Parts: sequence; structure tokens; C-alpha cells
Amino acid sequence: MKFLNKIIHELLAQNPDLSEFNIVLPGKRPIVFIRQILEENNYSGFLPNFFTIEELIDRIADKQPVQGISLWLFAFDVYRSLGLIPKDDFADFLKWFPTLQKDWDDILKFSESDEAVLQYMFDEERIKEWAQDLGEDDDVPRKKFLNFWQNMNVFLPVLKKKLQEKNWATSGMIHETAKARIADFAENTSENFIFCGFNAFTPVEEKLVRSLLRRNKGQCFFQADHYYFDDERQEAGKFLRNHKTWKEFDDNRAFQWIEDDFNQPKNIKVYEVSGNVTQTKVLPEIFKEIENKTYSNTAVVLLDENLLPASLDVMYGVENLNITMGFPLKNLSFSNAVKQLFYLQKQLEKNKSSYYYRDIFPILEELPKSAEDEVIISNFRTKIEERNIVYISKKLLDELLSGLSYYGLLKKAGHTGVYLDMLIAFCKRIKWLEIDDIQYENVSHFENAFRIIKNQLSPYDFEIKMETLEILINQHVNSESIDFQGEPLRGLQIMGLLETRLLNFENVIMLSVNEGKLPLGNSQNTYIPFDIRRYFDLHTFLENDSIYAYHFYRLIQDSRNVHLLYNALSSGVNTGEKSRFITQIEMESSHKIEHLIIENSSEPIASQPIEILKTEIVMERLQKWKEKVSASHLTSYLYNPIDFYLSKILKTSETDEIEEELSVKNYGNLVHYSLQEVYEILKGKVLKEKDLQNSIKEIDQYINIAIEKLKHQPEFYEKGMNFIHRAIAKKVIENVLNHDLELVRSGNTLEILDIEKRFENVDFYLDGSDKISFFGFIDRIDRLNGTLRIIDYKTAKIKNLTVKIDEGNVAEYFHNSERKQALQLCIYHYVVQNLPEFWGLPIETGIWSFAEAKKGVVSLQFDKGSIDDAMQSVKNLILEILNPDLSFIENIQPYSK
Repeated sequence: MKFLNKIIHELLAQNPDLSEFNIVLPGKRPIVFIRQILEENNYSGFLPNFFTIEELIDRIADKQPVQGISLWLFAFDVYRSLGLIPKDDFADFLKWFPTLQKDWDDILKFSESDEAVLQYMFDEERIKEWAQDLGEDDDVPRKKFLNFWQNMNVFLPVLKKKLQEKNWATSGMIHETAKARIADFAENTSENFIFCGFNAFTPVEEKLVRSLLRRNKGQCFFQADHYYFDDERQEAGKFLRNHKTWKEFDDNRAFQWIEDDFNQPKNIKVYEVSGNVTQTKVLPEIFKEIENKTYSNTAVVLLDENLLPASLDVMYGVENLNITMGFPLKNLSFSNAVKQLFYLQKQLEKNKSSYYYRDIFPILEELPKSAEDEVIISNFRTKIEERNIVYISKKLLDELLSGLSYYGLLKKAGHTGVYLDMLIAFCKRIKWLEIDDIQYENVSHFENAFRIIKNQLSPYDFEIKMETLEILINQHVNSESIDFQGEPLRGLQIMGLLETRLLNFENVIMLSVNEGKLPLGNSQNTYIPFDIRRYFDLHTFLENDSIYAYHFYRLIQDSRNVHLLYNALSSGVNTGEKSRFITQIEMESSHKIEHLIIENSSEPIASQPIEILKTEIVMERLQKWKEKVSASHLTSYLYNPIDFYLSKILKTSETDEIEEELSVKNYGNLVHYSLQEVYEILKGKVLKEKDLQNSIKEIDQYINIAIEKLKHQPEFYEKGMNFIHRAIAKKVIENVLNHDLELVRSGNTLEILDIEKRFENVDFYLDGSDKISFFGFIDRIDRLNGTLRIIDYKTAKIKNLTVKIDEGNVAEYFHNSERKQALQLCIYHYVVQNLPEFWGLPIETGIWSFAEAKKGVVSLQFDKGSIDDAMQSVKNLILEILNPDLSFIENIQPYSK
């Protein structure tokens, strides 16, 4: 820590008793390093006092700081009492006041008079209005903006007065009060203040420093470098160059220190990385280049705090590391669940009769839960998925989840105060569960936030809506982070850019060095235009850029090895553009910079097809399978042998998933089950026109029965695409019935023999006495003019029902998934031939496609060969499945272009 060492040596040379000094720092992080330096110098006296400059300003002002929720509530109470128009409620007030408050603090800190700026804003808006014919409508944006500043000229002075009456102050008011007291403080204090490592001061801070310097009660140590200090074009030295012009720095008091470290030899590498998280994957390779494997002089600087978890994942091999930056509370699972709880409450205000399943599932998944709750939630998910319930009625939710320990949080809250109490009680309860330390901290922070909000709300009588409560909690949580404990003096340091102030490292690794991250750019959230900010000397994004530039150059000026990584992929707000600071170093510095491009590999993880050997246990399962073989088993094997292995050998099945829109599979089932209900009534009868006409009239009733079979809710089909799917299904069923009606009207004799005909134990011999047994269901068997028709329903269109088998292709004719419809019909033909009740009847097999329902049944045709030849090909397919020497090999489906 070169800079800190220089300061300590200078102070010890002035006075061996450092307790005489008050050391003022930009932040508290360097204090632990100063203590280490004192220990290394065998210092045995009392320590100096340490202050941040904010603490010193607060001490001078002697005001009670007020911010956040307490300030918003108090300010709204004042705003409401003034009767200003528009009469915003608290939710609307929160949409503009936090931004206005930041602007007001800036005005108080940097301008001579806040009232002058407010009046200027009002006057400027009036001038703009004169230039336009705006009419009398108050909703015109310009008029609304004019009214806003007119209101602020009334509201903010009154707010300031009310705060002063309570001895409260915002950060801007603290600066304003301190400004008036600095001269007396500097005159009367007997203390000696040492200002270390500052770059930019507010006017009040500058006045304090200079006042103490003039009276020889203060010293100021800057860390500058000739590289950016001497060059007027370098924004990093902007403020330091101004400080050097202070009249307090003369022949008797030098400006300390301007070094020449940046131009010393450095190894600088710039990494263009494809992806945000991918940057962290490069860290292990960078660590290999660092000679000191304790990493005691190495810092990983994260410009994007969201990369912390991914960075920690790849640092598991680092023995000692210290995390200086906090982890944002808003990114943790419990935080997401709380957001979902408030979103659910807002949805319940709109829809009081049911719950949308996507509003419930994330809450149940992410909230910590006991073993008893786990059982209840698992049962709930199973039943909802099984019945495909998209909108869950309050009655059903109560039936399935009433035993849940936090069930009350899922019900519509009657009052926000009651809901806050429930949340506090819930947080207290789950801290007793077995949860990890980070989640415990997460829950504790929220419990504290809920208590703070409850206590802050108690003095006020205005109504707080659930939406407003959500805003308050989000505002509080967004500013909170979980702090990590570590060993700051040993090992690898992980920090944000601001935490690096005053510290120096030999090895610096900086992630997310992108434009928009470093510097932040023009992202100020403000109501005051740029030109007015410049006119009144308020900070703009240009000053912020200069501050970030200084932090960047100062950090790397003492480093020997610098690694700068940036995300080159454009995604969302990220443009994939490297920071202009990198470009500046490339163009302006004398350092040779090595460029590396890191790309994500797009190759699949497994390039070889999956292969499953037919082991002894697999063969045992296949022998068992031979007892019940269905046509669908064979078509599954044709499509992909691995699918056959998973479903028929391992007996696995896909989990149920809730469909918001009816799937192709369930659309087919809807039509299929409806037709089953229609023809079940007509089974065993020779059809008459009246039978079919009556059935057409009752289609809706049959569809309702099919919906019950699918375990779907009727309201699932009441709107959107599912309403259309039901209408299409009804049309398909009408087409099937009308086709049969036309057959009957034309004088044909049509008799329904069976529906969903189950068959089993139909033997099919392979070699010698070796055999398999077919089983399955035939959708419909009827007799048309004496010919037995075996009909299979399909959702898909019909293809390849013309069989062409000869001696050349009989062995592998059905080893082709494109012929699976014909394969299935051939098996049905063989089965029906062997059922005693159908012996001797002429047989026709065919498919009735729902996609082309008006066509009717399309029959299987043999151009070449016969059913016996077809079954020889089926036999060969089964023998392949049973062959112990042939593995199950994945059939990789090509992507269609």
C-alpha cells in the first residue's frame, strides 16, 4: 500500500504520537491497512482518530440525518397538508419524489441558493409556455411540468422549514447547514485533520479543507500521476488540476504528491469475452499467471455486482479471499419470492375469484419451507399438473394448501398493516428452519425491513395500498446488501471500484470494463436539464465520468499486471462495447497491450450418439416386454431406440406439465375421447340417419364429457386459443359424423361393432417356439356393407399407406419411421385376423385423420406383397430389438431448415 505508507511515514516524521491527528478518508476500507502499516512500523502509541468526510460534515452540522422511507412519509404528510393540485396519493407521490429529492440535495450541495434554482426552473418553463399555444388543458405535458415546478417552489421551502423544526436534515440540508458553520469550526477547533486520497470535493467539503489548511489545522495528501495530471485532455486529472490552483498551496505548502508510476513497465491484457458470466470462467487461467499463489497483492474488481456468485464459483481453489463488496439483497431467492408475494396480492385485487398458477408456483418453490410444507406443496403441484389447472379457484386452493404454514400470505390481504405483521411472523418462524447462512441473512434483512416500515408508518394516518407497500419494500431492499466477512489483509481481494480508493495492488483483474459500466455514462435520473445543471455548477454525467476515470487510472498506475475483461456480446442494455478508458490507454499510453479474444464454444457437449448396451438385466426386461408388445412400442423404437429404452425398459415417463394452450397431443385426445363417447352409444347398432343427426346435436355434451376425462377445467376452454381449439375439435367431430351420415344416406349399411377394442395375448411367432404377444386398443371397428373396417384415429396427416414389399426389401421394409402408420395398420390387420369373433370376414384397415376428417377413412393398400410379407418385416424389426449383440443407439433427428 504505497500511498498509505507514504502518508504514515510523513505523519510519524511530524509527530511520533499519531493520536494528535484526525485522519479523514473517502471511505472506511483503508483503516485496516493503516493499522497494519503501523504494526509493521512497530508503532506502540494510541491510534489516530478516523473519519469519513461525510461523518465530519455531519459532526459540524449537528443535525439528525433523515432519508429513505422516513423522509418520504414525512414529506408526503407535508405535501398533503398544502392542498396542492394534483392531489397525488402516496403511490403517485413516490413516483416522483425520490428523484426530486436527489435533485434537491444536489442543488443544496452545489449551488448558492436552492430557492434560486427552483425559481429558475419555474421561470424557464413559463418562458417555454409563452412560446407555444397550449390552451387551457392542464394535461398537456408542458403545462404539467410548469405546474410541477410551481408546486415545488411552494412545497420544498415548506418541507425544509418543517424538517428544520424537528432538527432533521437531508444530506443536502446537512451540507447547507455545515457551510454556514465551517468558518467557526475551523477557527475554534484545536484538532489537526489529515485529508487523504481525495479527488472531487463538494463546495462545502472544499471550503472545509481550505479553511483548515489556511489555519494550519489541516493537511491534504493527494495521489496523482503525471500521466493524467499534466495532460489537460485527460479527464481523470480534472479535479486534481483544479485543487493545485488553490492559493493554500504555495512555497510553504507543496501539493503532495504527483508521482510518475503510470509510465512504469506494466503487462496489460485486454480480453474480449463472448458473454457476461463467461468473463468469470477466464479467472482461473489468469490466476495461473500470478506467481504469488497466496494472491496477497491481487484484486478482482467487479464493475457488475451481479457477477459475484459466478466469480466465487470459479474461485473454489483460492484458500484465502476477502469480499469487500456486498451482495445485493434483491438478487437472492427469498427476495424474488417476496416480490412474487406482492405481485400476487396485486393480481388478487384484479381477479378475486381465482389464482393464476404461475403466480403461485414460484412462491412455493422459492420460500424456505419445513418438511411438512414440502409434502403439502408436492401434493398440490401433482394435482394441479395432473388436472392441468391454469386458474385455481379459491375453494380448490383452500382445499389443497390450507395446511401450509404460511397459507395466510397467499390469501387476499385485508389491510397492509395486518399483512406486514404476517410477514414479520413468517420471517421469525423460518429462521428456525435448516437454512444456509446467506439465506438466513436474507430473511433477517427482510424481517428488519418489514419492522422498519411498520414503525415508520405508525405515526401517519393516510392509507397505504399494497402497491405502495411493495414500492417501499423494493426501495429499501434495492439499497441493501449482505456483507461478507473475511480476512482483508491476506489473500485475494474481491471488491467494487469505489472500494479500491487509496489501495494499491500489484495484480489488478477488472471485469465488465464496458461502456455504460465504466464510466456509467449519461444515466442520471434527474428532472433538471443538463444546461441548467451546468449553469448552477451542479454535477452532470461529465463530472461523474471524470471521477470514474480517476478511480480507474489511479488503481492501475501502481500495478504491474493489469487484466481488463469486457463482455463483447450485445444483450439488453449492454451494447458489447468496450470502455472508452481501454481505448484511451490503447491510443495514448506508451504501454504495449496484448489483446485476447475469448469465445464460447458452440459445440454440443456430447457429439456422439448415446449407445446403451444390452446387458443381462436389459435382456431380462426385454423378455418381460415380449409378453405385452404394442404397435406404438415398435413405432417408438423406429423414431428413436433410446426413447424405447427409456420408456419400455427403464419404465420412465415424462412429467406432467401445465398447458396454458392445448397441446397437439391433448387436442387429439379431446377429439378422440369425444368420438368415443359418440359411438359408444351407437355401438352394436346398424346406423340410421336419425341416430347420427341426434349425435350431431349433442356434440357439445360429448366434448364436455371428454374434457372431464382429460381432467381439465371447463373454463380452460372459455377464451383465447383454447376456445378456438374446442371449436375446431367440434368441427372435426361434425365432419366425422356427417361423413358417416352421407354413407348411410347413400344406401350403405354401416354397423358399429366396437369402440376402443382391447386385445391382448395375440401370439406372434418369431423363430420356432419363440414368440411375442401383441396387446393394444383399436379405436373403432365397424362393418361397412359386410366388410370389416379396422380404423385408427390420427391427429396428423396420412402418409405412406401404400405398401410395396418384394423379396428385395422385405427384410427391412418397416425399419423406417416414415412407414410407421402402415406398420401399425399391418399389426392391427394381423391381430383381427387372429381374433375368433372376426374369423372369415373380409378385413380392411385404415386411418381417419382429424386433419382431413372430410376424406373419411384412408385404407392400407398393398401394391406389392401381402400381409404375410409385411409381418415378416415386422418380425425382423422385433428380432433386431431382441438381438443382444445390437445396442440401443440414439437416432439424432436432423434439424429442419
